[in-house]
Amino acid sequence: MIRLLRALPALAAMLARLVRDPSLPRGVKIALAAAVVYLASPIDLIPDFIPFLGYVDDLLLAAVVLDGVLNYVDRDLVLRYWPASERSLDALARTARTLSAWVPRRLKQRIFS
Repeated sequence: MIRLLRALPALAAMLARLVRDPSLPRGVKIALAAAVVYLASPIDLIPDFIPFLGYVDDLLLAAVVLDGVLNYVDRDLVLRYWPASERSLDALARTARTLSAWVPRRLKQRIFS
């Protein structure tokens, strides 16, 4: 999880460039846009004013979207926009997959492939 927080600026930059790429599947663009709207919205499943739990839903949604992008989108496309090493991207992908293990793999494949 600390790894994800440290990589946040690089991830944000990568996602911003990736979303502008015409070869990124439309479903992925929609999932990214929906995640941004949800994360920016003051309305959450668990209100943010509840200590710790308020941020769990945001963290899990971010992990699911990250897992989808890093593990199901075409690897070469993601690497084209990743500013660091491939090894660091693999480590982030493993972390995101672990955090989003509760979401069925078939669902992630359907959205992000």
